[in-house]
Amino acid sequence: MTNIFRKLFDGTRLKAMRDMTTTQTDIRRNISRNPHGFTLIELLVVIAIIAILASMLLPALGRAKESAHRIKCVNNLKQLSISLKMYADENNGLMPPRTNRWRWPTALREGYRDLNIMICSTDATRGTPPTVAASPLETQSDSAPRSYLINGWNDFFWRETTNPDVNTYMGMSMKENAVRKPSDTIAFGEKKNIPVPPPEDRMSKHFFMDLMEGKGNDADQVERGCHAARQAGTYTKSGGSNYAFTDGSARFVRYGREVSPENMWANSDQDRLGFAW
Repeated sequence: MTNIFRKLFDGTRLKAMRDMTTTQTDIRRNISRNPHGFTLIELLVVIAIIAILASMLLPALGRAKESAHRIKCVNNLKQLSISLKMYADENNGLMPPRTNRWRWPTALREGYRDLNIMICSTDATRGTPPTVAASPLETQSDSAPRSYLINGWNDFFWRETTNPDVNTYMGMSMKENAVRKPSDTIAFGEKKNIPVPPPEDRMSKHFFMDLMEGKGNDADQVERGCHAARQAGTYTKSGGSNYAFTDGSARFVRYGREVSPENMWANSDQDRLGFAW
C-alpha cells in the first residue's frame, strides 16, 4: 500500500514538473514574440508627439517669462517716478536740472537706493545696459548700468527761452506743475540696447530724451518695442515698452502709441501734435 501511494505521489509530482516546464516554455515563447519594450515605430511616434507638445508649450512659456520681466520693469519705472516726485517735493516743486555731472540717477538716488532698479530684466537679456564709463569724475549712480532715460523737456525750455539749442538748457529745471497732462506725459522711458554692426548704433548711453536733438531721441534713442515676442520691437514694429509718467504712474504702451496721434514726450498741446509722427 505504501508503495502504491509513493508511486502515485511520484507520478503526480512528475506531471506537475512537466506542466511547469511547459508553462515556462510558453512564457518565454510569448515574451520573444511580444517583447515588453517599444518598437522603433512606437518610439518615433512618441518622439513626434513630444516634439509637437514642446512646440506648443515653449512659446507660451517664453511669453509668460517675458510677461514677468515686463511687470518687474514697470515696477522699476514706478519707483523712479515716485523718486522724481519725492525730489520735486523736497526742491520747491522743481525736477532735477539738466547737467553733465551728478545727473538724474544721482539726484534721485535717495528715492530708489537700489541700483538694480535701473535695469530692466528684459533689457539685461540682451547684454549689460550701456551708460557712461566709470571714472573718478562720475558718481556710482551715473556710471551704473542703466536701461532708462528721462525726459529732457526740450519743448518746454524751447518755449521758455526761444532757443532751440539743447546745449543751452544746461542747469535749467522745470517745475513739476508746469506739466499740462501729468497722467499722459512721459517722464521716463526705455533706451536702446541692441548690438548691431557699425556704423549703425543701437546702444544708447543717453541720460536725457531730447526731442530736438538730431532727428529726435524719441526715434533714435528710445526703445519703443523693448517687450516684444521677438528680439525687440524696433526691428518688427511690434510689442511695446514701459513708461513712467509725471503723475507717478507707470504702464505698458503699445509700439508707436507714445508718439501718435500725440507725442507723449512733449508738454504743451501744440507740441504734442507738432512732434507727433
